Amino acid sequence: MSTSVGSAQTNNTPPEVPDAAAKATKTGTSDLRDLLSRNLRQSGIYIAFFAVVVLFAVLTGGTSLSPGNITNIILQYSYVLVLAIGMVIVIIAGHIDLSVGSVVALSGAVSAVLVIKNGAPWWVGILAALAVGIAVGMWQGFWVAYVGIPAFIVTLAGMLIFRGATQQVLANTSLSPFPAEYQKVASGFLNGLLGGNGYDAFTLLIGALAVAGYAVSGFRTRVARIRYKQPVESFPLFIARVVLVAVVVMAFAWQLAHARGLPIVLIILGVLILAYSTITKRSVFGRQVYAIGGNLAAATLSGVKVKVVNFWIFVNMGFLAAVAGIIFSSRSNGAQPGAGNSFELDAIAAAFIGGAAVTGGVGTVVGAMVGGLLVGVMSNGMQLMGVEQQIQSVVKGLVLLLAVAFDVYNKRRAGSSR
Repeated sequence: MSTSVGSAQTNNTPPEVPDAAAKATKTGTSDLRDLLSRNLRQSGIYIAFFAVVVLFAVLTGGTSLSPGNITNIILQYSYVLVLAIGMVIVIIAGHIDLSVGSVVALSGAVSAVLVIKNGAPWWVGILAALAVGIAVGMWQGFWVAYVGIPAFIVTLAGMLIFRGATQQVLANTSLSPFPAEYQKVASGFLNGLLGGNGYDAFTLLIGALAVAGYAVSGFRTRVARIRYKQPVESFPLFIARVVLVAVVVMAFAWQLAHARGLPIVLIILGVLILAYSTITKRSVFGRQVYAIGGNLAAATLSGVKVKVVNFWIFVNMGFLAAVAGIIFSSRSNGAQPGAGNSFELDAIAAAFIGGAAVTGGVGTVVGAMVGGLLVGVMSNGMQLMGVEQQIQSVVKGLVLLLAVAFDVYNKRRAGSSR
């Protein structure tokens, strides 16, 4: 009798939570190794980026971290980072887009014809370029979402179609220059708004606001995870992480403040990163994108309107390709039939190096930005060292290959641990 009662009590008692897990849930964990391995794909890219920055700082004698060079990296790779934002969303959903380089060229060509050739105001060129990008996205989204043709085929066709359209719009010739207002999109700076003795105080203020926003967002996320009994890092480690980010951001802002101030294109990029990070993490659309890429059948059975989501994914990619086209044409001060060549490869590489999974369902906007910056820092560092172009291509290819191999390794490791 007592045995049966004991058995009943045993069966009705919920399993005990291991002490370590309970402690992590309530007070957090200070095990740094556990924190890094919890999301190895994302933590690995940050470690790799830090290592690459330090490596080239040493190899170039500190030139790579000079104020002027940091500004040049931002200006030179900003359009690739814009493309990477859209590309990582496409890849998360399990697709690919090979046409973005051609869309960059076409949007810049349309803007150049209106502004340079026909004398339209500079802002008309910008609006026209955005309209072209959105139209292209609708065209490709229709074929992918509603006709059911794989994105690889649709965008491969688009790469050829829109490259030909660019040559037709420009009559296979280059157009330049743009008016000064248009050039400021990619080459303008905000400097001297709040004064400063040998530095730009406004740039430092923006850096401080970015740090404050990161700290508040991180604290709110930590509180939410504790509320839902999810493990978090210990509070001292949380503070250490915020302090480390603050040091990096303020050092970056300090270098910019001692160069030419805050680049306008960095403001554009910052707004896009903030907006799309929020969309992917906190919106219904973002969750549906992850659901489609993670398990299409389950997403369909859960009521996700897969066709609609896929359509808007490509509309968004077209829009961001147009933004990149505006930035690139502004920086190059003109439009060329061959503009945007291999941009799609740079954007895809940034997404995969930044932690996106080949099979979809995994990836972040911030990760893609770090991946793009890692490639940018490597390219810039090798240029400063005088490394030949063919060697640079070999290095970039090897880094992409290793990033995908790392993703495959993570999947196998996760599968074997189950």
